[in-house]
Amino acid sequence: MQRHKTAQVVIGAQFGDEGKGRMIDYYAAKAGCDGLVIRCNGGAQAGHTVVTPDGLRHVFSHVGSGAFAGAATFLSRFFVSNPILFLKEMESLAAKGVRPRIYADPQSPVTTPYDMMMNQIVERERGGDRHGSCGVGFGETVERNLTPAYALTVADLADLSALAAKLDRIRRDYAPARLARLGFANAFARNADLFLSDAILEHYAEDARRFVEAITVADVWTATRGRYPLFEGAQGLLLDQDRGFFPHVTRSNTGLRNVLVLAEELGLERLEVTYATRAYLTRHGAGPMPRELPEKPYPGVVDATNVPNAYQGTLRFGWLDLDVLRRAIAEDLADAGQLPGLSIKTQLAITCLDQIGDEKVTYYDSGMRCQMNIEAFIGAVSKAVDARGVLLGFGADRDSVESWARASRAVFSSCLVTV
Repeated sequence: MQRHKTAQVVIGAQFGDEGKGRMIDYYAAKAGCDGLVIRCNGGAQAGHTVVTPDGLRHVFSHVGSGAFAGAATFLSRFFVSNPILFLKEMESLAAKGVRPRIYADPQSPVTTPYDMMMNQIVERERGGDRHGSCGVGFGETVERNLTPAYALTVADLADLSALAAKLDRIRRDYAPARLARLGFANAFARNADLFLSDAILEHYAEDARRFVEAITVADVWTATRGRYPLFEGAQGLLLDQDRGFFPHVTRSNTGLRNVLVLAEELGLERLEVTYATRAYLTRHGAGPMPRELPEKPYPGVVDATNVPNAYQGTLRFGWLDLDVLRRAIAEDLADAGQLPGLSIKTQLAITCLDQIGDEKVTYYDSGMRCQMNIEAFIGAVSKAVDARGVLLGFGADRDSVESWARASRAVFSSCLVTV
């Protein structure tokens, strides 16, 4: 069966919530049922909103954001699977008439309820020093899997007896030791009823069984056979574990690094990389934020996905800083030099332009505050990152995405203001 040598890649260029799901849906619609969305980092903490042209809406977490367009999903070994939240998402999609095909790498790490408990307990205990976690156990899963005796992968879920024994060791031995290392030794005793609940362990084992039944276990080479790869990044470059504002980062590489590993294994020759950013800056969770504002930047800004929650608080806003954007993308593209035979085409996607309305666009460039009309702003952003192409998002669905070169003047007629 013929293998594709080119793949699309969508990467968030900020702190997440840049419109990655919308762009994957846009590309998946072009690929149709031959598309395969490869989740190449992150886990259940992802929240990629997709709205179809006819108004169907879903916030994708495990399932690739191309599912509405008919694309299958591959959960790579760089993706952390959470059977509890996976099943909830599949039920939600089934209620909308969508039943996606899911492949999962046998080496994909798996979250347990104890990772979620520790994550939530520690984040609460930190009080004002929170790291900005989502509370779904992603980082704790990565940490636990560094110790072979307690590591758990998709392949381990097939033997329910062995799974139950390992879960018991995790809750009795690993969890109290881990909480002690984090400086919260007394937290285990205060929450012992949860950690030692046999009902929770048994319910999770049943969830693990249903998870395995709902997926096809396969490596990346098998899953991609005959399909067009669409790499869907999670979070954003400014949350990268090696390049973000530590410790307010995610426990994964959010840019090209994992993609490059998989691309080499698949023998890909060309990556068409789209870096996504809103026309302004957002951050959901604690940590530094350049050019932060006390309130939303434009009256028309609406975000139905990032609602306030106990772990991340309220969505934060700031002006777009082109120096930060330029540096983040340049550093990420530098990794591509590791595969000299691989061709990289870079595009930029600017989303949420419809939310600006009649306002001038405010942003920072070379340390200076600038105000421009939308078209001049797009030109400035494109120049800053040296993008070969620019896609513009003037709405929530794939039909609102336009190429800058092809966009008609009518698109801008209600948005342009005098510089």
